[in-house]
Amino acid sequence: MSSFEVYDPDFSRYVMGNAPVKQLATGFDWVEGPVWFGDAGCLLFSDIPNNKILRFVPGQGISTYRAPSNYSNGHTRDRQGRLVSCEHGLRRVTRTEYDGAITIIADSYQGKPLNSPNDVVVHSDGSIWFTDPHYGIMTNYEGFAAEQELPCNVYRVDPNGGIAAVLTDFNCPNGLAFSPDETLLYVADTGRMFHPDPQHIRVFSMASGRPTGGEVFHTITPGCADGIRCDSDGNLWSSARDGVHCIAPDGHLMGKILVPETVSNLCFGGRAKHQLFITATTSLYAITLNRAGVQKP
Repeated sequence: MSSFEVYDPDFSRYVMGNAPVKQLATGFDWVEGPVWFGDAGCLLFSDIPNNKILRFVPGQGISTYRAPSNYSNGHTRDRQGRLVSCEHGLRRVTRTEYDGAITIIADSYQGKPLNSPNDVVVHSDGSIWFTDPHYGIMTNYEGFAAEQELPCNVYRVDPNGGIAAVLTDFNCPNGLAFSPDETLLYVADTGRMFHPDPQHIRVFSMASGRPTGGEVFHTITPGCADGIRCDSDGNLWSSARDGVHCIAPDGHLMGKILVPETVSNLCFGGRAKHQLFITATTSLYAITLNRAGVQKP
């Protein structure tokens, strides 16, 4: 059985027929938030229900990076290479300093606690952008059930620490990614838990320095877009129920990488940022591509 479905002949330039989808590890409950550390030669990712951040080292396997992790979900690195994490349990975004100390980046807005920060990216100007859906407070599975006091917004934290709700018209914003030149911001809306909300990816112009527009860019089927990342050509790679979908800059589906579990998130890594690491329900997968990602730094 092929690992790919091709809808646009150009997709064949991005995948290699002899590069398999490899299962690197399994036995988890719900894995999320992969982030590659090239200087350390490892991948970090979350097993949210088991309250752990795990480390994968090629050739060595899996170890525990942090437990408890405060039910961490999405991760990224800042411009100085430090780990930035979204924590469902304490409803905050944090930074891990070089010495291991934890700095709180955001845990409230206008005097009210955040819901459950989900995914996070860092702009080249040093600002930190994160989504704050309610998934971590709706049940006790990925955090602690609690009252929702804020809408589900997208926030921007300035380098000086000021926080602003920059996108406020989402049901439940989830994954987010900047285009390679940072002129576009993509945000996935996965909808409110227990509601039949539309699920799609929206795109915003960053021409003014703040997101404007917000039209629907693409709707994933089957399933929905959760984690998303851009490659060096500006294509958007998205999680889906049947694997990873590659979406061209104009919004059309180019092809799919088929994965036997529902994919939650993904990131580029490896020696040339040409490996796609995939978190999918109970397992961690990877495939080598013929393109590199634009994960920063």
